[in-house]
Amino acid sequence: MTPLVIAAVLLAAVTHASWNAIAHRITDKLTGFTLISGGGLLIGLATAPFAAFPAAAAWPYLLVSAVIHIAYYALLMRSFRLGDFGQAYPIARGSAPLVVTVLAAVFAHEVPDGWAAAGIAVSCAGLTGVALWGLRGRRPDWAAIGAALATGLTIAAYTVVDGLGVRASGSSLGYIAWLMAVQGTVLPLYVLLRRRGGTLALLRPHAALGLLGAALSVTAYALVLWAQTRAALAPISALRESSIIVGAAIGAVFFKERFGAPRIAAAVLLVVGIGLMLHTG
Repeated sequence: MTPLVIAAVLLAAVTHASWNAIAHRITDKLTGFTLISGGGLLIGLATAPFAAFPAAAAWPYLLVSAVIHIAYYALLMRSFRLGDFGQAYPIARGSAPLVVTVLAAVFAHEVPDGWAAAGIAVSCAGLTGVALWGLRGRRPDWAAIGAALATGLTIAAYTVVDGLGVRASGSSLGYIAWLMAVQGTVLPLYVLLRRRGGTLALLRPHAALGLLGAALSVTAYALVLWAQTRAALAPISALRESSIIVGAAIGAVFFKERFGAPRIAAAVLLVVGIGLMLHTG
């Protein structure tokens, strides 16, 4: 990974943690995710005329990814309802890179070398460990943990699908624009049919915050998709999950969740893992 790719993925990590915090902040999760998804639809439609139309080979990946993203939103909403932000977010994000490593090896024929594999494993240990260590002194909430792990599986699935799709598209900007436009129709349409006349009244109080979350969400994923055209999928996935440390800090500052020695240890493991991934031999 070049310094530019690393910088793009790290910026994506910050913006990703930020939009997830916004989604968690809005009490009615369906409202929050509808605004973020609908905002992504608007951004996608506004961007599409200025970007190259994705190549035909990319559309099967794009459509499959849109379906996976809907499942991801549903599971992430459930995770945020059941668990603390500082715990649900690390489990969901930290479990994904290991699965991405396996899927990328099978479907993209990207087998990491020894250093990269060690770095991914160390990073995942730290990132997932922070969530599990946070359970000390409390009974595990297995429903919350299960939802977060299932969310991690959807993250891994769309990461690989989109990694292959954006490479086939010929335009990372066109791919993200149309992906946002396609997947962004589902939740707003669902809310419109379910709430009918009360939809605007439901969305209006949180509109500004939700649209900010949408802009951050699109920016984060656009950066990741661009990076996936420049480097292997698994290291990008692991580096992107440095957002977990940002998420833990946000949880501590804004949601008054504890940020103690376990999360500091996780940050150290993350830095070690990134160093191993970037080792050139």
